[in-house]
Amino acid sequence: MPNQDVLIIGAGLAGQRAALAAAQAGATVGIISKVHPVRSHSVAAAGGINAALNPEDTWESHAFDTVKGSDYLGDQDAIEVMCREAPGEILWLEHAGVTFHRNETGHLGTRAFGGASAARTYYVADITGHAILHVLYEQLMKHSTQVDSYEEWFTTDLLQDDDGRCIGAICRNLRDGHLEVFNAKAVILATGGCGQAYKPTTNGLIVTGDGIAQAYRIGAKLMDMEMVQYHPTTLAGNGLLITEGARGEGAWLLNAEGDRFMERYAPNKLELASRDVVSRAEQTEINEGHGFPDGTVALDITKVPRRRTLEALREIVNIGRDFAGVDITREPIHIRPGQHYIMGGVKTDVDGQTTIPGLYAAGEVACVSVHGGNRLGANSLLDTLIFGRRSGEHSAARAIQTSMPATPATRVADAERYIAAIINRDGGGRRVAAIKHELGETMNQYAAVFRDAEGLATAHEIIRRLKEEAPRATVDDRGSVFNQDVIGAIELGYMLDCAEAIVIAAEERKESRGAQFRTDFPKRNDDVWLKHIDVTVNGADVPEVSYSPVTITKWEPQERTY
Repeated sequence: MPNQDVLIIGAGLAGQRAALAAAQAGATVGIISKVHPVRSHSVAAAGGINAALNPEDTWESHAFDTVKGSDYLGDQDAIEVMCREAPGEILWLEHAGVTFHRNETGHLGTRAFGGASAARTYYVADITGHAILHVLYEQLMKHSTQVDSYEEWFTTDLLQDDDGRCIGAICRNLRDGHLEVFNAKAVILATGGCGQAYKPTTNGLIVTGDGIAQAYRIGAKLMDMEMVQYHPTTLAGNGLLITEGARGEGAWLLNAEGDRFMERYAPNKLELASRDVVSRAEQTEINEGHGFPDGTVALDITKVPRRRTLEALREIVNIGRDFAGVDITREPIHIRPGQHYIMGGVKTDVDGQTTIPGLYAAGEVACVSVHGGNRLGANSLLDTLIFGRRSGEHSAARAIQTSMPATPATRVADAERYIAAIINRDGGGRRVAAIKHELGETMNQYAAVFRDAEGLATAHEIIRRLKEEAPRATVDDRGSVFNQDVIGAIELGYMLDCAEAIVIAAEERKESRGAQFRTDFPKRNDDVWLKHIDVTVNGADVPEVSYSPVTITKWEPQERTY
């Protein structure tokens, strides 16, 4: 029965940064990951990471751009923390070995990203997340005596004591199927978002809302769940991401008539308006019949010099060739908005503390609300690192003052019975993949770029039906070694919980703000809806809605134009 001061669930950027910070503070650390750490979804982050590091830039400018991008739903105290600490984090990464792009003078070079008033995005070609993830993995090797890594372990339950404090987790070893209790003085969730609840999505197959649902099930508050970001440039059908870095380098968006339509929607920022604005513009063009027959518009990267494209966007060149049959250096590529990121998640403070004592969260699983209604491109990597580090530091300090908890062995027996019940299903239901497919298409149809009351109500009805169906889903694999059928069945439950929270919150917010655009309430209404929507589970198994205030420090809401 492993015991750690700090147990971290998830080994992407937030998890590894938290582990490093906790270890440096003297804590013993355990990292649980259902895949090898460098296969975490953070590896797919392409474009870069924001910081006001140039002397002519300021953290205040970065913070205001973030507040404006959030459509004034972001908590400004948290945004200030993130933007103030960003320059130091970039320098720390560079000194740790991240090979950021350098310009012709040898200084760290930047590219422009959407919604920013300055070019403050630092990058490694179009593999920035990949590069940072590997460096953090290397840095953790220095602390091998303090940090234990449990790769290919799957968390099934969070544990609480009689006082409601989180004291560890029950996890399943995927290699042989046995369950283990991990006792911990503090637990940090770093499991990412819930993109697989949508179809298609830019998110990897492992991004199934595990941490969000696990925290929700033990009573933690979720916040801003209605705010789901659709990235403007994804490939139709498979959802593969074409990085915002392409537009940052100068690519244009064109409709089927060859018009650069962003001139009408965001005349000042054009393709570099905030993501929600660009996605709505694209979807409007498609809905009004100005798109291509395959339901897309075009991204014209030929506007970028070919040599620069091959240098700065080399992975996108490969994606265009391999998955769309297009040489992006010679012809436009067809794209459309696609589900990409969830601004909501487990409600936390700036130190990662959730509403459950002893439970922390950082990265996309968490909602400290630095993104509010809409995340600016290249703020996500910053979020993972700043709040991953702060969670690691705070949890380590907490561990020093806390005794090691103990979990009764009966808790493992309960989990074993739950797993056995899944394996021993009679096979009369639909397959997990079929239920997941219906869920994904439902969310993409009714809880996407545009929403209305009728569609959201339909989505909620379907989700409730699928929640009744999921416990009967057929499981073919009866074995214990790498039984992905069992894991898929559990993940399906997580995704359904997340989807219901998203739809409930979207139904509740009767206005349009950021990524939430209600065609039946097309205006932003600060008088009524300048507040967070919190969602918790209740005894009737229906999410319960409450509200919390938006923290405003210095930037009062104003009209948002680009």
